Amino acid sequence: MKKIILASSIALMGSTAAHAVDLKAGDWTVSVGGIVNAYYTQVSCSGDAVGGIALADRGLGCGGKGNRTTIGNGLLPSGLITSVKSRQGEYDVGGTIGIMTATSTDSAIGANSAVDVRQGFFTFGNGSMGTIKLGRDYGIFGSSAILGDMTLLGAGSPNRATQQGRVTLGHIGAGYSYLGTYGQIAYTSPASGGLTFSAALVSPVDAAPFTSGSSPQFQGQVGFGSDGFKGWVGAKTQKFDGNATNADFTMSGAEIGGSFTSGPFGVLANVQTGKGLGILSDGDQGNTKSTNYFLQGTYKVTPQVKLGLNFGESKNRDQNALTGNLESNSNVTGGVYYSITPSITLVGEIGQTRSKGFNGTSSRLSGGSLGGIFFF
Repeated sequence: MKKIILASSIALMGSTAAHAVDLKAGDWTVSVGGIVNAYYTQVSCSGDAVGGIALADRGLGCGGKGNRTTIGNGLLPSGLITSVKSRQGEYDVGGTIGIMTATSTDSAIGANSAVDVRQGFFTFGNGSMGTIKLGRDYGIFGSSAILGDMTLLGAGSPNRATQQGRVTLGHIGAGYSYLGTYGQIAYTSPASGGLTFSAALVSPVDAAPFTSGSSPQFQGQVGFGSDGFKGWVGAKTQKFDGNATNADFTMSGAEIGGSFTSGPFGVLANVQTGKGLGILSDGDQGNTKSTNYFLQGTYKVTPQVKLGLNFGESKNRDQNALTGNLESNSNVTGGVYYSITPSITLVGEIGQTRSKGFNGTSSRLSGGSLGGIFFF
């Protein structure tokens, strides 16, 4: 897996190499790079109305209709990412700003002016003390699962409700929690015998009708890597304040996973469990207990062509008013990924997302995507 130096969110995401433009100015190196992608997606929705955040229902899956077509982003947005770095005294210092945008909107004449600034942070540290990060960036919990997901280069579950003006879901809410973007103060230790440790104090978030408490969210992860194997254990927690009809609760989640690559073969497995993990964002189902699991296998037919199949499910263990009857979302995706150049990968995927209710109802979103992604 080659390094993509554009941003921390993309550094482990695929076999495509990006070549940012590096400019030297005294002791500083300025790198400018980015992502552009577009996918033709066709989806059809059938079955019952399940309710809650049912990803396969017509409302979220097909924008209220039986069939939908979109030409928009995949799981990643398009974006311009600028980073700087320097060595000052005993410290390596740097900063990153990532400005993202959507490909598809619902207007042919309206300004596509919505800007998604996912990253804006600076770092300092060295090989003996590790690295401290301050600013806005992706979270730690869930990062290994989504960065290892083959559909990060594609679309995964191409839900109309999120792709229009934003991105598709991959396996978010149907296999793992979204890693999120937060204001944070984070620390990453230097590697020691293959072990690393990361922890972050994260600005707490709201989840209507709940509001954030007076203390920060905490996220942490221990990772290990050696000879094609990577393993990780993570956790996160935050207190949410309720109201007259909803009691306070504390989100708490744990995660364990691993990946292994041997020659052309690759496998990945990840499990998350806890309370308040949500479907699309922290706490969006209140204090519901849930379990997410994600499995993936890939095979490189040639150095340029990779085949893959993955499956994920997010399952609620509580039936309450906050789930809206939703018991589970699941998604299976098969894909072909062809790197025609070091910067361009063409992608074809087919898959199905299913939602099930506690009362026996079920809905299906069937679809596919065809397009590509470009790194520079």
